[in-house]
Amino acid sequence: MELKTDEHIKKLNTFGVDAKAKNFAEIRSIEDLKQAREHLRQQPQDFMVIGGGSNVLFREDYPGFLLRMMIPGFEKIREDDEHYFVRAGAGEVWHSFVRKMLDAGMPGLENLAYIPGTVGAAPIQNIGAYGLEAAEFIDSVECFDMDTGEERTLTNEECDFGYRHSTFKKPENRHLVITAVTFKLPKNWVPNTSYKALAEEIEINSFPELSPQDVYSCVISLRRRKLPSPVKFGNAGSFFKNPVVDRETFTSLLRTNPSLVSYPLAGGRFKLSAAWLIDNAGLRGYRMGDVGVWEKQPLVLVNYGQATGEDIYAMAQDVRLRVKNCFGVKLEPEVAMV
Repeated sequence: MELKTDEHIKKLNTFGVDAKAKNFAEIRSIEDLKQAREHLRQQPQDFMVIGGGSNVLFREDYPGFLLRMMIPGFEKIREDDEHYFVRAGAGEVWHSFVRKMLDAGMPGLENLAYIPGTVGAAPIQNIGAYGLEAAEFIDSVECFDMDTGEERTLTNEECDFGYRHSTFKKPENRHLVITAVTFKLPKNWVPNTSYKALAEEIEINSFPELSPQDVYSCVISLRRRKLPSPVKFGNAGSFFKNPVVDRETFTSLLRTNPSLVSYPLAGGRFKLSAAWLIDNAGLRGYRMGDVGVWEKQPLVLVNYGQATGEDIYAMAQDVRLRVKNCFGVKLEPEVAMV
């Protein structure tokens, strides 16, 4: 492990925010994590792990020890009558991993194609898109405990997955650093076309016989049309979670907003489209200096040039306030703000 100090991290976060980390190291093995733990024992300080830097907003310089997860590789470790089990290093680039699974004849993750970040971030956020969540395919997650120095493996159930949630997001578990994830991919592939926009994209293409590659291509086409490339405009994809409300709140909102986009959930609850709420609060294309709400997808906040982390944070707070004032609904950020 090579320890660096006052490391510039502008190129390590997709918002392109110019910030520095007091201490920094790239983690390519369990041994590197052990060395990082020893450094923290000798010089106590906060630490944080990033992968692709695609779900974090640095409001200022990071005063602790920033670890960039880069443990590579993947392998099929076993199979049974119904599934392939593939173990992937936490530093594997997510989209590349999805593509490699398709090429290897092990589909299932194609609805999650083109999501930025790394494999290790998939269980933390329980990433999801186009009717599918990572939790549906995660068998187990391997971690390194920065408190005890022990290696642990958590089952799917122990990960406590929910909507953009897992046990790894709980403050009491921040000492668990994900090192690898084992995925359970079906041998009998069945396309998931439950998401309306994806189903429409597939229908437009009139595929003679729908394949995993076809779904993968449609997902990429949709994401490219809706989302800005971080290479051109700094962003972290969807900035806000879709809020979940009870039936009473939903009924009241629907009465005054008949075009409200929503999705029914178990227990009489409803998930509301955060994009619809932001759009109908009049914020599509809204700008404050170098920060804006993306014209093609209001869930996305964009750095058009030299915006600071504080600038982007201020925009996020403004959007939340305006949506709350319009609809009485509180938006929660999906992006970690540091």
